[in-house]
Amino acid sequence: MALGPTVSLTPGLASLVLLGAATHASWNALVKISTDKLITQTLVIATGGVLLLPVALLSDLPAAASWPYLLGSAAIHNLYFFFLLRAYHWGDLSQVYPLSRGLAPLLVALLALVVADERLTATGTAGVVLVSIGLLSLAFAGRRSAAVTVTNGAKPLLFAAGTGMTVAAYTLCDGLGIRVSESPLGFIAWLFVISALPLVAATWVLRRGRIRPLLRQHAARGVVGGLLATYGYGVAIWALGFGAMAHVSALRETSVIFGALIGAVFLGEPFGRRRIGAAVLVAAGAALLSLGR
Repeated sequence: MALGPTVSLTPGLASLVLLGAATHASWNALVKISTDKLITQTLVIATGGVLLLPVALLSDLPAAASWPYLLGSAAIHNLYFFFLLRAYHWGDLSQVYPLSRGLAPLLVALLALVVADERLTATGTAGVVLVSIGLLSLAFAGRRSAAVTVTNGAKPLLFAAGTGMTVAAYTLCDGLGIRVSESPLGFIAWLFVISALPLVAATWVLRRGRIRPLLRQHAARGVVGGLLATYGYGVAIWALGFGAMAHVSALRETSVIFGALIGAVFLGEPFGRRRIGAAVLVAAGAALLSLGR
């Protein structure tokens, strides 16, 4: 039986998604500070695949109708990994991360309307718009944003935009897929396992001859990041089966606010009045989402 989403998430599930947003920001920070972002990203994703392989083997196999969505999401995730790493290479985290995550809720809301006929209430729509504006404004809140754009041309913005579009695309695949899977846990587990395989293979080729020393150097950071990522995205996919996709996406992308807080507290990055204002917009949007029925 397909899972039928409610119009909005329950407070309990919304809280779990918000906690997942915090873990998402945390593992992204671990990748950002790594001296080899590809190795660390691969360890993060591979950890999730290894953890959930037994779950995949022991759970009921997802229904045949869900496999095109599952395989499509896995493919899009690997495109997302490429755009994310290139965005981090060319742009400043405080610029590309908010831009890439801020685009997703609006795109998901539009795509879900067209593909799944998910119609938000006026309150829900206002919530998604406020969250997106708040997140996008963070991309231009830092002093370095203009300098980075001038130095590297349009590359940071283009790769960030590509990241945002892939986030929206795999969110839609996951939301549609888990609702027809008849085995939500199996769908989540197989998605983690299959998504890891191309990235591991690519890293093996690109870092051949240096894999062992690099793994020893980055193992702890990558495994911790993998534990955080597994919870963060696992609960997000689960929530997509019960709540409107635009709601889940908007709540999940509040990770940008957590990222700004992590930067301010642990990396010495300024928070500033603009970021406070953006945080207020995001908080207001999240509150509207919780009220939208």
